[in-house]
Formats: sequence, C-alpha cells, structure tokens
Amino acid sequence: MNIIDGKKVSARVKSEVREEAAVLGQKGISVGLAVVIVGDNPASRVYVNNKKKACAEVGFESYEYALPAETTQDELLALVKKLNDDKKVNGILVQLPLPKHIDENAIINAISPDKDVDAFHPTNVGHIMIGDFSFLPCTPAGVMELIAETGIDVCGKNCVVIGRSNIVGKPMAMLLLHKNGTVTMTHSRTKDLASVTSQADILVAAVGKAGFVTADMIKPGAVVIDVGMNRNAEGKLCGDVDFDGCCEKAGYITPVPGGVGPMTIAMLMRNTLTAAKIQNGCKD
Repeated sequence: MNIIDGKKVSARVKSEVREEAAVLGQKGISVGLAVVIVGDNPASRVYVNNKKKACAEVGFESYEYALPAETTQDELLALVKKLNDDKKVNGILVQLPLPKHIDENAIINAISPDKDVDAFHPTNVGHIMIGDFSFLPCTPAGVMELIAETGIDVCGKNCVVIGRSNIVGKPMAMLLLHKNGTVTMTHSRTKDLASVTSQADILVAAVGKAGFVTADMIKPGAVVIDVGMNRNAEGKLCGDVDFDGCCEKAGYITPVPGGVGPMTIAMLMRNTLTAAKIQNGCKD
C-alpha cells in the first residue's frame, strides 16, 4: 500500500504556477482572483481563507468580497457583472453554498465563462463534455493529478466513480473517459454496489458519507481516491473511505485530510493562471 501525498503534489503544482506567474509578471501582467462569500458559513470562511493564502503563495492578487447573508440576488448579480468587467480580475469564484433565497444557478450562469475558474458555467461544462476545455473543475482535475502521481496509466483500466454530483462525480467520469478509462458511474440507486466497485482498478469515492467504502468493496491493489470530507461521530475529519480498513488492501490510497483537499485549491490556482494567460493573449 502506498499513500498518495496530496500536500506534496499540490506544493509542486503551486510551485509551477508561481514560476509561470512570475514570467507573466515580467511582462507586466498580474494575475487576480476575486472570491465572493455571502453570509458567515464557518466552513466557507475556512475555504475562502485557504484560497487567499494560496494566492499569496503563488504571487496572485486576491480580491475578497464578503457580503452579509441578507444580500439580495440582484445585488450579487450586480457584483458579478462588475467583476466580469474588471480587467484586474482574471478569475471569479462565488463560494457555495449560497443563502437559500439566492438561486445558485443564476449566479453561476452570470459569471463570464472566461473567468469561471470553478468550471461550473454550462459553457465550460459543455467544453469538458466534448474534450476541448480551457478549465477543469478543481476537484476532479486534482484527482487526475493524484492518479498520475502513482504512475498508473488510466488507459484501459476499469474506473468506478461513486457519486454523480455536477461538481465532482459527472466531470470526474468525463476526465477518466478522456484518458481512455472504461468508466462506470454508481450512485444511491445502483444495485449491488460492492460487486461493481470491487472490479475497479481505479475507484473514486465522492458520496459524502463517512467510512462508506469498506475493504470488501475494493479490489486488491486498486488505486483508491477519497474525495469525501466528513466528520465522524467523534467530530474528527474523515473521508468516504474507511482508511484503516482499506489501506492494506489498496495499492494506492489518498488520506483525509492531506489527499484530495490540498489539490482542489492548487488546481484553482492553475485555472486562474490559465484564465490570465487567455485574457492576455499568452496562452501557449
């Protein structure tokens, strides 16, 4: 069993981004990310702070817009329009979830696809589907980096994704398919889930249930990627995979924390850099 170190891989990605941002800086181009947070969700505040810290690490400008929970949808749409028009801002990220009275889809659709560094806009989702994308959703892109770190080629492998969310499950399946994996998507209605997952050479768990994947569900030697971020009964951070039970059986496995989590923010930095290059006509 080999533990895939997301902290190490994310540090490498951020180092590459920092070097490229410095090259842009020599041409007089600065890279800017605007992060919008509405309300005072504690988890969202942690994520936003981590994004600001990552921007500082790679040499980006960071613009935070912290709005009160009672902000109206029209006020938020007006801010998004202002950021779309702001040349200093290369990427726009509206931290989800939003308060109940705001339609998340309306906000996502209002972000310019060229600045949509989360890759949630339907235009970017369509590009991912057909394989001519500029941006990839940060978590699935981070998962692909972690799989690459193992040295195992996705081509021809049985790949199983547990979960079908628009943010992780669906794009994850597409990225594995683009690498010529044979992909099965599973979800809450899948019959005899363990018989499907135990055939997987590469298993990605993104279901949001602590310890959901147990050792009997994985194939010996499989690559097991845990996207989950949950709290167990003791309040300890844990993933969707029963790490202690699965680690001896898996060939490669990601820990929680320290696996997929750091990669998500590293890939956000890469997307923001890509956006800056495209907007300034420097895309290679």
